[in-house]
Amino acid sequence: MTQHVSPPRDGTGRTAAPAGRPARRSLPVRADVRTLTLLGVLAVLVLIGGLTRPHEFLDTRNLQLVLTQASVIGVVTVGMTFVITSGGIDLSVGAIVALSSVWATTVATQSHGLAGILLAATLVGLGCGLVNGVLIAYGGVVPFIATLAMLASARGLALQITDGRTQVVTVRGVLDLGERETYVLGVPPLILVFAAVAVAGWLLFHRTTFGRRTIAVGGNPEAARLAGIDVRRQRLYLYLLSGLCCGIAAFLLIVLAGSGQNTNGNLYELDAIAAVIIGGTLLSGGRGTVTGSVLGVLIFTTITNLFALNNLQTDVQQIAKGAIIVAAVLVQRRTASTA
Repeated sequence: MTQHVSPPRDGTGRTAAPAGRPARRSLPVRADVRTLTLLGVLAVLVLIGGLTRPHEFLDTRNLQLVLTQASVIGVVTVGMTFVITSGGIDLSVGAIVALSSVWATTVATQSHGLAGILLAATLVGLGCGLVNGVLIAYGGVVPFIATLAMLASARGLALQITDGRTQVVTVRGVLDLGERETYVLGVPPLILVFAAVAVAGWLLFHRTTFGRRTIAVGGNPEAARLAGIDVRRQRLYLYLLSGLCCGIAAFLLIVLAGSGQNTNGNLYELDAIAAVIIGGTLLSGGRGTVTGSVLGVLIFTTITNLFALNNLQTDVQQIAKGAIIVAAVLVQRRTASTA
């Protein structure tokens, strides 16, 4: 009787490549193709802008504006990338940005200067992230429900604090950060902060055990638990990270707008989720990319700028964004089915 011999397997349980034949590197190759595709899309958008509105679009001040506008939502998107990679979702990021911005611009907080405003914004963001994390990780509340409740609560509290009025910032140190005199080699401070957060997020995601645990939890929570990962604690940390990013984004928005309003961060959750999706992060979790998310933010911000320069209506912008999101999800499904 012929004995069946199972093919050799590697340390991860996958079938090992035959001797003399290199193992396939499908995921890294696919990630490189995805990044190059996003860069290609961004290059096409820049080309369109250069052809349709060459003097306005390619002007240095306009390019600085695009990157500055991308900075606020970009910081939020970095935190969202971690959350979605873990298999979660955060619908409250826009509301947390609003609450953080109005709490940090009250008269009492402004009396403590720039440091007080920055500290208040980050602490409020962390506090909201802590509530989300505890409810989801230890309370067993579904992320969609928990963050939806936070969305409503944070928006309501922001409205109560401001009483519907705009809180103007009078702290000179904060306002100066938006002036050209504070630019570093022609680069606004907000862009530098976004770059720093993006690099830190990339290192945390790709070069630390925290990033590997995030991917493991999103791929298979039970297998991650059996491998010794404290899944509940990891989820708590992820929502704390998302809240911290919202607090930083709120401070950037205060610098950009010179005020705090309860309407700040409107629809940020949709923009961040959209950027993460087209960047290549799976909605089901288990795979993510900070680089792709950053490129997704730049693509959406460039589209918005192009539409504004060409005097196209806002509703057309929303339709275009919706079409891009649907196309990205369809590509993800096709990629997953062939993996």
